[in-house]
Amino acid sequence: MPESILRRQERERGPVLRSALSRCISVPTERFAQEFWGRAALLSPANDDFTDLFSAAAVDELVGRRALRTPFVRLAREGDVLPPARFTASGGLGAEVSDQVSSDKVLAELAAGATIVLQGLHRMWPPLIDFTRELVEQLGHPAQVNAYVTPPSSQGFSPHYDTHDVFVLQVSGEKHWVIHAPVHPDPLKDQVWTDHRAAVADAGRRTPVIDRVLRPGDALYLPRGWIHSATALGDTSIHLTVGLSAYTRADVVDMLLSLLGDSPALRASLPLGIDVSDPDQLRPIVEETLTDLVAALTATDDPAQRAASRLGARFGRDTRPEPVAPLATLDAITGLTEDTRVRWRSGYGGRIETAGDRVRLTARGTVLTLPVEAASALHTLRTGDPVTVGSLPGLDLASALVVVRRLLREGVVVTSP
Repeated sequence: MPESILRRQERERGPVLRSALSRCISVPTERFAQEFWGRAALLSPANDDFTDLFSAAAVDELVGRRALRTPFVRLAREGDVLPPARFTASGGLGAEVSDQVSSDKVLAELAAGATIVLQGLHRMWPPLIDFTRELVEQLGHPAQVNAYVTPPSSQGFSPHYDTHDVFVLQVSGEKHWVIHAPVHPDPLKDQVWTDHRAAVADAGRRTPVIDRVLRPGDALYLPRGWIHSATALGDTSIHLTVGLSAYTRADVVDMLLSLLGDSPALRASLPLGIDVSDPDQLRPIVEETLTDLVAALTATDDPAQRAASRLGARFGRDTRPEPVAPLATLDAITGLTEDTRVRWRSGYGGRIETAGDRVRLTARGTVLTLPVEAASALHTLRTGDPVTVGSLPGLDLASALVVVRRLLREGVVVTSP
């Protein structure tokens, strides 16, 4: 976690003892990166108390009072997802929709053994919004959070694997997890477990890598492809699943291939009358194409820069920065003074480049251009530390007010206590 973020949180909420990632793992970050990330499962017993992030009261609040709609809620029993009509109803007067969650129906299905899956909590539950944003900053990969609420002695899903990495954080109750090594390592998004159903079932009958009851405070990391199933024990179990949509080398290849439309050789049509199902006809074309492909990538002006731009834009679409308060921000713009404290918007990111008499900020698919005199101020803000408008380097007060007003309006910076 960047030091500047720690300092800001200490000032605003008191001392922060643990970063988001450290709450999910029991080993140092460096060891996790080298030995476990994308490679091996990691069990972290009694790692933290997660009730500040989620709780049984939160479940009742979301199901009973927040008027959630599908797909933010799913119900499953013994591996089968229930039809939405089983747990939804009309929103009634003033909410003309037919798929709002019905707390009565959810209670009936839960009592009958169904698991509640609350999806997208990183977008709707404030503690998890902040937690997920911090975790994304540390990992550099998008993340999402679901909650699984399983009644006693019920199994939500049969043995399967996910096409994304997960952190499992046990909030309350107990759940028996059985983990097996992958039969298809590092699956991509379209390489789902049902494509290997027989192999997954066979692996589930072998000696597991982890066979453990998770209790409140336990954490578990599973790379994508690792086979798992879980059964609640005793009281109702609540756990959070933090899904990590890790970018892969295949994504880098996709970004590079997207640059090849500039190559006339690769845009050329295949020969008239070709039988594309005949490997003998395709073989010389494939060999020639591979040569042209390498030549096109080599000739591309800084392919890493262009691929990074496209992958960065995708990251901007896949993640959300810190929310802004529209009304408070408008008030801040109107009442801005030299003593107003501002800071870079958490999770916004951005790259600052100077070209001639202009400085350019590129972030989340947008480009903001300012006079070069604002470069030092932008770099100072980019550290994430709060700073008063009047103390921004390289600008007189009148210029600093103009720059900060624009940055506030564009959602690049936010006010700070």
